[in-house]
Formats: sequence, structure tokens, C-alpha cells
Amino acid sequence: MNIHIRKHRCTECGRCFGSRAHLVEHERSHSGEKPFECTVCGKRFTTSRHLVVHSRIHSGEKLYKCFMCGLAFNQTGNLRNHLRIHMADKRYKCPKCDKAFSRSGDVNTHMRVHTGEKPYKCRVCDKAFTQSGRLNVHMRVHTREKPYKCSVCNKTFGQLGHLQRHEHFVHSTSADELKPVENKCTQHREMV
Repeated sequence: MNIHIRKHRCTECGRCFGSRAHLVEHERSHSGEKPFECTVCGKRFTTSRHLVVHSRIHSGEKLYKCFMCGLAFNQTGNLRNHLRIHMADKRYKCPKCDKAFSRSGDVNTHMRVHTGEKPYKCRVCDKAFTQSGRLNVHMRVHTREKPYKCSVCNKTFGQLGHLQRHEHFVHSTSADELKPVENKCTQHREMV
């Protein structure tokens, strides 16, 4: 006797689920419905879980720390990918140079350095990029979205690196310590 009968079936694709709630979540992948909205940037999500993970971008919360180097991440998947740097043998070699990678897809992306291919083009200014993530970051220039917020002075930034540089030069006395500094944010605008 199979006690794991999945009795909730999707009418679109036939996939079955153990609960009505999981079926409802899945059905949103067909309908495009995204009922959960980020109150900071307005981005919408199909599940509340995805919204919670996304909100860590704005809060800077990083729950998942690398046990080898201490680098922290806001998602377990990002930590898992990072760990490959430390533990995976880099079996995927670039045929054009000495670079090696732990994932085959990374070699394919890297090859664009050699071919000059930039398949991701900005619809606003026609600037092109080798990776979709770089295009997404670039789009913030046009949308003026600033999803990264300083936890000390609330200044916002379009790129995580800009926030980290700001925190280091404006608020920190050491690598691990952030401190509020009167007027330092306005005095160092050219730095960020």
C-alpha cells in the first residue's frame, strides 16, 4: 500500500501534489500570477518564500556562511555554488587559456571573453553584456532602483559592491565592525 498518494493534479500539465496548497503554488507557474509584492522595490513573486528570500537583498541579511572562508550569502543555493570554489575539482578547462572551472556552464560563459560575444543587450541604450546578471545590474542605471541599503545610515545603492565599499570607507574601523559616523556619508559622496 502506497501511503504517499498525491491526489491534487494540475489540470494544465498533469503534475500531482500532496497538498492543495502546493498545487495552488504550482498553478501560478502557468497563470503567471504573482500575489506577493516586495514593499521596497515592487518586485512580485509567486510564493511568500521567494519574497522572504528576495527581501534579504534589501536588508543585507546573510544567513548562510561559508565554513572555509567566512563569506556569507543570502541564499543556500548561492553558498552551495560558492563552496565549489573550495571543494570541487576544476575539471572544466577553457580550450583557449589556462582558466579552469568547476561547472561546465561557467566555461561556456567564459568563452565569450575570447569570442567577444555579448548576447544580452540593453533595450534602453543598446549596451551589451556577456552575462544576463550584468545586464540586470546595468538596468538599475535606467530604473534608478537601489535595492542595497546601508544598515547604519540608510543610504541606498544600485550595486552590492557599492554598498560594501561605502560601509568599508565610511562606517568601519575594522573589517568586522561598522560604526555610524556623523556627516561622513555626505562628505564622501564622491567615493560612492
